[in-house]
Amino acid sequence: MAPRAKKAGPSLFAAAGLEHDAPRPLADRLRPTKLDEVVGQDHLLGPDGALTRMLETRSLGSLVFWGPPGTGKTTVARLLADATELEFEQISAVFSGVADLKKVFDTARARRETGRGTLLFVDEVHRFNRAQQDSFLPVMEDGTIVLVGATTENPSFELNAALLSRARVLVFKSLDAAAIERLLARAEEIEGRQLPLDEEARESLKRMADGDGRASLTLAEEIWRAARKGEIFTAAQLQDIVQRRAPIYDKSQDGHYNLISALHKSVRGSDPDAALYYLARMLDAGEPPLYIARRVVRMAIEDIGLADPQALVIANAAKDAFDFLGSPEGELAIAQAVIYCATAPKSNAGYAAYGAAMRAAKDNGSLLPPKHILNAPTNLMKDEGYGRGYAYDHDQNEAFSGQNYFPDQLPRQQFYDPPDRGFEREIRKRLEYWAKLRQQKSGA
Repeated sequence: MAPRAKKAGPSLFAAAGLEHDAPRPLADRLRPTKLDEVVGQDHLLGPDGALTRMLETRSLGSLVFWGPPGTGKTTVARLLADATELEFEQISAVFSGVADLKKVFDTARARRETGRGTLLFVDEVHRFNRAQQDSFLPVMEDGTIVLVGATTENPSFELNAALLSRARVLVFKSLDAAAIERLLARAEEIEGRQLPLDEEARESLKRMADGDGRASLTLAEEIWRAARKGEIFTAAQLQDIVQRRAPIYDKSQDGHYNLISALHKSVRGSDPDAALYYLARMLDAGEPPLYIARRVVRMAIEDIGLADPQALVIANAAKDAFDFLGSPEGELAIAQAVIYCATAPKSNAGYAAYGAAMRAAKDNGSLLPPKHILNAPTNLMKDEGYGRGYAYDHDQNEAFSGQNYFPDQLPRQQFYDPPDRGFEREIRKRLEYWAKLRQQKSGA
């Protein structure tokens, strides 16, 4: 008996519609075709937006778009070229080198000779080195190209000053919940079906997008693929399906510095709740806990100081506890140190005093200390007056001699001025009392 032939079913390739035209991702199908369709950037494209005003005057200069991924930088650049009747050229600094730039510039020069201009969009422009960035200057100045560079990093740190001086920086903002909702509604309209989410899950989806419009549409596609007929997902089911998108956070770039700055300033501002929030953000994103612990030690030194000497002890102890316990238990020690530092009295008097003393030391050169506080191990030094007249403080009333310890050529200085709060209130009382004794002894 002949073996029964297997029934041939459609392959995944065919089922996905890939035998003819490749399906376009939802984010590509929803790409705006007009500037007024771009969401979340009203400060640039609204009635009084910066780009709106430029287009009204028909005077488009070179620009740098700075903002997080998925906020419309590439789309806006392409639509600007259409609106100003410029030829749109796009390159990526990740994949392009000197030869690629030369080819683009030569094409733009040839195009210019025929009366047509070029808008050159450079994605990840901050990845070009200094020499490559400088190569844009001549073609920007002579009008060969209108440069629109896009970067997710702070242009002040990543771009040459010469390039920045010839371009205007426009900031693209992360999309808020309302902008994400407009994208989702547009996606539902194009798809002809609702997202299978209850109200709480829909709000959770917006948060997962983390201000990234492209990400919100990618997540929406995943949800539609996963849903069975008639199924409505809850927020908990949604997290299981999409496996929760990781926060946008580059530990070596802006995200890292923004959050550690926010943590430090929240502690300095005595707000333990905000400080814990930023601590959790950093730990959730994978920041090494020991880096945070070191920063908490710095907070204890710079912003609390002697107003609460225990702060430094507790911050160091938290670092040691994490070293000893590891993760995840050790993070709790860091959290407790953050709470302690945030709620401690604040003082930068020691920090300021050190800075003032350093400036005085540099400004006044190598002045010899007064001879009465110098040791005299040899007869020659004794003959020179070293150690003569030194008053041993423990033998004096109040264990305080009131002698001068500054160089003879340098008048007495006051670097340390403790505030009247925390433990430094007691230190201030001591200093005022010693100043009174010093004045009395000086008068006597």
